[in-house]
Amino acid sequence: MELSFPWPYSQGEWLAWSSAAVTVLFGLMTLFAPRLSLRILRLQTAPDHPEALAEARATMSGFYLGLGLCCILLAQPLLYLTLGASWALTAFGRVVSMLSDRGNTPYNWVALIVEIVLAGLPLGFALGFAV
Repeated sequence: MELSFPWPYSQGEWLAWSSAAVTVLFGLMTLFAPRLSLRILRLQTAPDHPEALAEARATMSGFYLGLGLCCILLAQPLLYLTLGASWALTAFGRVVSMLSDRGNTPYNWVALIVEIVLAGLPLGFALGFAV
């Protein structure tokens, strides 16, 4: 068995790969700069609870890095489907928050657009719309 990096070949695969790469970048940023990541997400840790940074490093970066790296290293359509579904559910959660938590802010609208794009790229490829 030969081990090689599965380089994207088609336009649709490049789009899905780009979404995975952005997801990995989010994961790396959350792993190595959790305070900056939380500040960008408009979250704040309490000074007497350093475990909050561990939660950001572990839970947030672990999900982003695990899913993104699996998509990049294995390049399987079902993994891209999983990536797209994950971002789509993230966008759905933001919509629910915007409707029920009075979260209709410019920040949430920009984040929603980013999440929809990051969901649409791998979903388009995995579902055969972008070949």
